[in-house]
Amino acid sequence: MLLWLFQYLGQDIRAFNVFNYLTLRAVMAMLTALTISFILGPAVIRRLTALKIGQSVRNDGPQTHLVKAGTPTMGGVLILMSVAITTLLWADLSNDYVWVALATLVGFGAIGWIDDWRKVVEKNSRGLPSRWKYFWQSVIGLAVAAYLWQTASLPAHTELIIPFLKQATISLSAVAFIALVYFVIVGSSNAVNLTDGLDGLAILPTVMVASALAVFAYVAGNAVFSKYLGVPHVPGAGELAIFCAAMAGAGLAFLWFNAYPAEVFMGDVGALALGAALGVVAVIVRQEIVLFIMCGVFVMETLSVMIQVASFKTRGKRVFLMAPWC
Repeated sequence: MLLWLFQYLGQDIRAFNVFNYLTLRAVMAMLTALTISFILGPAVIRRLTALKIGQSVRNDGPQTHLVKAGTPTMGGVLILMSVAITTLLWADLSNDYVWVALATLVGFGAIGWIDDWRKVVEKNSRGLPSRWKYFWQSVIGLAVAAYLWQTASLPAHTELIIPFLKQATISLSAVAFIALVYFVIVGSSNAVNLTDGLDGLAILPTVMVASALAVFAYVAGNAVFSKYLGVPHVPGAGELAIFCAAMAGAGLAFLWFNAYPAEVFMGDVGALALGAALGVVAVIVRQEIVLFIMCGVFVMETLSVMIQVASFKTRGKRVFLMAPWC
């Protein structure tokens, strides 16, 4: 919205043309999201506390975690509001990738909201049944994957890039590309969700990964930089730097409230949405394997759950005292 305003004003006042620079808008997006979250944070926490939306803690976990019982959860709505408002303010709204990223964020956030609401408000321990949770995640993931395949303008936009090797790519068919995108988006969403629980554990890596993806988005959207650095050029992907910067800014502000001792937890509404958002940006800028590397904490958390479940079902024994392992 603001970009259109500044472009209009720039016709008469040349100083406003500075806002055409993506780097400036990315910095402003981070600061805007940070400010919005800091301003709205206390009010959101008070509202969640008044609604008695408190975190439940497993009795079989470490005893030190029991003090977290009753801490407001569903604080992810603060992050989602900040990211959405900031992106709408500073991004180029004629860019399709911006809307794909926002739709993914809001869609997975809605799934998490329903799950959290049923658990903490309706006191339904199952929350949203797993089959329905994965069904709607699959619907959104497959829809995004199909759209990205349909709108890909160059073969390079649907290739799997092998990092650290020059010009090492794997051509993907429609089925393979859609399957890859699906697993990246849904997998990263659930990986972040599994990680969320300890003070600052999920949000800090999310901020770091979002910041790194902002750089990849900027480079991928720039024809000169992408060619020089050997990164696939994806016209329009640069606007996702605004989206990623907004996630980083909102995440930093949320970390202030989520750092030990946590005043609020993000809940599924935040974890599912942020994970999916990271996944869709990585897919658009063609850095799926790099995302896997950057999300080391999320990957280890997810693997610990997979190992625990596999061991218990096959041997009847647990590998870890609890999983996720932290």
